[in-house]
Amino acid sequence: MATNTKTADDRLDFRLSSEHKRLIEKAAAYSGESLTGFAVSSLLERARGVIEAHESVLLSSRDRDLFLGLLADPPEPTDALQDASRRYDELIGPGD
Repeated sequence: MATNTKTADDRLDFRLSSEHKRLIEKAAAYSGESLTGFAVSSLLERARGVIEAHESVLLSSRDRDLFLGLLADPPEPTDALQDASRRYDELIGPGD
């Protein structure tokens, strides 16, 4: 039977006010988690949310329809784009 035993090797040390610590300890107790477990899970949840917000694109209905329309029926490449493609192929080589 395989077990997943990841060890935590890195540390994150920070200071906070007594009031903040008491508040976090109370929340950890209510959630049934250790202080460390509560802090880590809370930090990870917030970190994932911030990263998702910065790495996601939210389009309006109009922009979504425009984007999907361009994917379904792309315009012909302009002369400038064709020239850039030729220069790229000469410098780097044709793409597959």
